[in-house]
Amino acid sequence: MSKPPGGRVATSSIRKAVSTIATAGLLASALVVGTAAAASAAPIVPGGVGQTSFEPGRYIVTLAEDAVATYEGGTSGYEATTPDEGDQLNARRAPVQSYSDYLETKQQDVAAAVGATIDYSYTMALNGFAADLTAAQAAELASNKDVVALTPDELKHITAVQNPVPSTEFLGLEGDGGVWAATGGAETAGAGVVVGVLDTGIAPENPAFAGDPLTTVAGDEPYLSAENTITYTKGDGDTFTGTCQTGEQFVVGDCSTKIVGARYFVNGFGEANLGDATTGTGEFVSPRDGDGHGSHTGSTAVGNYGTEADVLGRDFGTISGVAPAAKIAAYKVCWSGPDDGATTDDGCTTTDMLAAINQAVRDGVDVLNFSIGGGAAETTFSPTDEAFLGAAAAGIFVAASAGNSGPGSSTLDNASPWITTVAASTIPSYYGTVTLGDGQSFVGASITVTDPVAGGLVNSTAVAAAGDAGADAALCAPGSLDPALVPADTLIVCDRGVVDRTAKSAEVARVGGIGMVLINPTPSSIDPDAHTIPTVHVDARFRTPIVEYAATPGATVTLSAGNSTDYTPPTPALAGFSSRGPVLADGSDILKPDITAPGVAILAAGPNQAEGTPTFEFLSGTSMSSPHIAGLAALYLGERPTATPAEIKSAMMTSAYNTVDADGVEITDPFAQGAGHVDPTKFFDPGLLYLNGPTDWLGYLQGIGYDAGVEPIDGSNLNLASIAIGTLTAPETITRTVTSTQAGVFTASVAGLDGITATVEPTTLEFAAAGETKSYTVTLARTDAPLDQFTTGSLTWTSGETTVRSPIAVQPATIVAPAEVDGTGVTGSVDVSVTPGGDGDIPLTTSGLSLGTLLPDATGDAPGHSGSGVKGDEVTYDVTVPEGAEFARFDLDSIDDTADLDLIVYQLDAAGTPVAGWQSATGAADERVDLVAPEAGAYQMIVSVFAANPSTAWDATATSVLPGGSPLTLTPAVIAGQQGVATTYTASWADLEPQSRYLGLVNYGDTGAVTAVAVTTGEAPEPTAPVNVTPPTITGTPAPGSTLTASPGEWDTEGLAFTYQWQSNGADIAGATAATYKVAKADQGAVITVAVTATAEGLDPTTAVSAGVTVAYTSTTKLSVNRFLAFSWQQLSATVTVKSGSPAPAEGTVTVTVNGKPADVALTAANNGTLTYTLPKLGAGVYVVKASYGGSPTVLGSQSSSSLVWVIF
Repeated sequence: MSKPPGGRVATSSIRKAVSTIATAGLLASALVVGTAAAASAAPIVPGGVGQTSFEPGRYIVTLAEDAVATYEGGTSGYEATTPDEGDQLNARRAPVQSYSDYLETKQQDVAAAVGATIDYSYTMALNGFAADLTAAQAAELASNKDVVALTPDELKHITAVQNPVPSTEFLGLEGDGGVWAATGGAETAGAGVVVGVLDTGIAPENPAFAGDPLTTVAGDEPYLSAENTITYTKGDGDTFTGTCQTGEQFVVGDCSTKIVGARYFVNGFGEANLGDATTGTGEFVSPRDGDGHGSHTGSTAVGNYGTEADVLGRDFGTISGVAPAAKIAAYKVCWSGPDDGATTDDGCTTTDMLAAINQAVRDGVDVLNFSIGGGAAETTFSPTDEAFLGAAAAGIFVAASAGNSGPGSSTLDNASPWITTVAASTIPSYYGTVTLGDGQSFVGASITVTDPVAGGLVNSTAVAAAGDAGADAALCAPGSLDPALVPADTLIVCDRGVVDRTAKSAEVARVGGIGMVLINPTPSSIDPDAHTIPTVHVDARFRTPIVEYAATPGATVTLSAGNSTDYTPPTPALAGFSSRGPVLADGSDILKPDITAPGVAILAAGPNQAEGTPTFEFLSGTSMSSPHIAGLAALYLGERPTATPAEIKSAMMTSAYNTVDADGVEITDPFAQGAGHVDPTKFFDPGLLYLNGPTDWLGYLQGIGYDAGVEPIDGSNLNLASIAIGTLTAPETITRTVTSTQAGVFTASVAGLDGITATVEPTTLEFAAAGETKSYTVTLARTDAPLDQFTTGSLTWTSGETTVRSPIAVQPATIVAPAEVDGTGVTGSVDVSVTPGGDGDIPLTTSGLSLGTLLPDATGDAPGHSGSGVKGDEVTYDVTVPEGAEFARFDLDSIDDTADLDLIVYQLDAAGTPVAGWQSATGAADERVDLVAPEAGAYQMIVSVFAANPSTAWDATATSVLPGGSPLTLTPAVIAGQQGVATTYTASWADLEPQSRYLGLVNYGDTGAVTAVAVTTGEAPEPTAPVNVTPPTITGTPAPGSTLTASPGEWDTEGLAFTYQWQSNGADIAGATAATYKVAKADQGAVITVAVTATAEGLDPTTAVSAGVTVAYTSTTKLSVNRFLAFSWQQLSATVTVKSGSPAPAEGTVTVTVNGKPADVALTAANNGTLTYTLPKLGAGVYVVKASYGGSPTVLGSQSSSSLVWVIF
């Protein structure tokens, strides 16, 4: 293991909070492998941090000190570098360069300590580096205190899904009354602004990116200040410095006054994994775009005005980017693999993306577009989120795609609050009509139907190749159809999904089909793709009638250009593929997406070879909607160069309007559309602005469990233009602060929020001039909204024609409970306060209390503790987590609270090699790592002494919470829930081991909420009275006349004196105070106990009572024979009567003997104490007859006197 570094970080703005179970959830402490995950808001869900293997591979190593963009000073010799609000980071300032060099040196030291080589160094937006590591190097770095997180590189993907009205016209930018005209014309729209595009590169020959050749003459236009360095003075007065990185089919001359930067980042993806022209992918080791996605997004944002576009030789007129006068800097981070028919080998690695973000901040871009995603967000603070925080702190507006995993809920990516996350909507598209032979007609998207195409119609499954009658044939996958089954002049119906849409039409063409009807199985976009045969793409609402008709014999169809039906798809309709919220990570207190923009059937630039013809293509996806927002941000900055990212985002959100569904009905769901569809005609005059910045963002991080060194801000109170409460039980008050952009009186109104009351205070805000700031509160309380699901609505401030609307989402929860409560004492209790979110019973169940194990000191140098050491020492302990453990805690408690100890926990494989690890490395003396549902097996707990003067001892304790254990008693065991009313239950325990730690869990029904109960027992309490350990006992026969003897039992105190008091049925027996007692006749049937009182000098007396013994009743037995003189032929009988003092008749066995020969007769309650026994046949002689009663548990036995009988003849 590596030794801790010698230096100490002076300040650390973003370090994982690790002191306890986080305030709002049970989770592992700082995860040193994998994506960091913070606690979620109550109800506490034991989510824990996932275990990630220490495997060889590429890692992002994030270090503790601030990146340049967020560094506020504190390290000796280095000035603060974070820019002032409204300013951008200037990477050429001497303090920035000096601090960046300092971070790079520290990174080199950390890497060198394990023999690693740095591939990428990140200092601007993120402090860290990327390196290929062995498993051993990764494990060793995980124990380094300077390392905050160790994250395996991840492959993400671009988010495109593959109009008579261009999107710029739909947005109201074009025309005499459009936004461009109002801001000086298209030739100045976005002027002075540089938009950075993180994507697949750029096609520099495309006319959308045409610019003048670069000269070496300084001026207003970009120029070459060195061989391939481009300098440009931006509208805000700062300087952009870009690089035109040469490579395959890319030279310095490909940059221009339009393309002011072009770089590529491939170390993470690896050149060995690239496709190339020989594989058909057209990939290039250079900034050149081999896929088209990057050119498409870049030209959507900032493509030149009036660019003529054609697809498949068809002229589609002119197109423009949203901010056509802005400059573009391309950062190629996404690459195509060798398989042209698959996308799984394509992607963008996190290490490459972080390098590009870092470079973009250094270069000085104003806007970044990120049309890339990786699935549903598991955190709001991933490495890319952290890098974008640095970018936003540097004054850069970041637009990011929401993702294409809709319409399912909680599928959205790019969830951090400093990013503007964009959903996708439709615009009027290029249509075609499907007319069935029975007269039904349906509209879809098409650019390949120019003249009518008519023929027979079949479903693809009807012409499936042998063995492909299932899903492949339905999808028209390559090779799935049989040409022998396809009649001449036939069109084929295919389902959308899995296979590229154009590959489906290619398969139809392969088998002789003359056209295709492509149908969405579920609602989604309809896309006018460049198909190889005439195709119309229709939505799911028309699927059933088309498929059913195509299955009929002799079915026919005609495809025609345009929309000849009476139904026109309404716009802007939210795209079915657009990913939805809510974000489940970090408490769901951030509402996402933020905004919606056009993202379906967007026509923009495509790829081309250096000597090839520029291309254009229609693409759909949130990849297409995000650059619309990036371009609008550039348009905004062109007019207001010092605007902050939060100002731009707020202006867009509060001026947005609702999207619609396929029937034209307004959508108000903020988890689908965010604040609504962006409206550029209004966002320059938003009325009010919700401003926030780096201090607020760091406060948010502090609130979700990261140590940012600032006061925490609950996510719900982050000053965003939306409001979200992930957990509501009692009424909650949210505060917002707004800054006016105009004078006026604004009045509040609330819409939606069924089952929730929203009280706004004050209800009016009056501003005398622009720039004034006022605050208001919204108190939200549940009435009858469903529990554990979101209710949505909006808050609107209105002043004349100006409306300022904010979406609201509130989730009432069944219960909010503390993550952990602490108790003390071998016997004790703790009160737990919880707040139910509704009425009704909530049963409580427990696991534990489980006893923690104080790990032994192997050296013997720290008696009574686990170990001791001086600065630089490390001590390792082996721990086993058993099967069935629900929770595991590793505690480190320093005896000297001025020391600084660190804790690392490794999970080991069978060979003893670390496969996962967690670190708790705060500046405190004590540390803790918690794991939820840990894997059973071997673990290591490593104590590292970072600082001690001169040395310190410590206690290391490992606890696994298992079902059972020492009882944890809950009173009451069922909470009678009353909505919003806090209630308390008591958790109590008794007779725990002294000087020990225990841990248990309390579960609240099936809500998923959990409270940990931690008990530190401390010293055993000094006795105030003797304690009876084993109760007194009574020996002897409990029968009248017998003597009983008392034993005092066992006690916890030596030298006691004992006194006795005998009791009958609980009442003292007068005079019976000796250690023995003679049972009296009057005691029959009574329960006899003895009370033993123990006394000792200085202690209070204690009385213990024995178990009782029951005194039996006495009995008498009488026997009579029916004749005392009899002949041998006469039958004789004996009557036996048993009497006792018992109120019940005697029962048991009566034994009758004749001259010593016994015979047993049962005496039952039915006999009522008397039975008759027939004697056996007797010969002549004299006989002695007797009877005895054997007794019962409550009656003593007895014996009769003898009777004589003479038998003659």
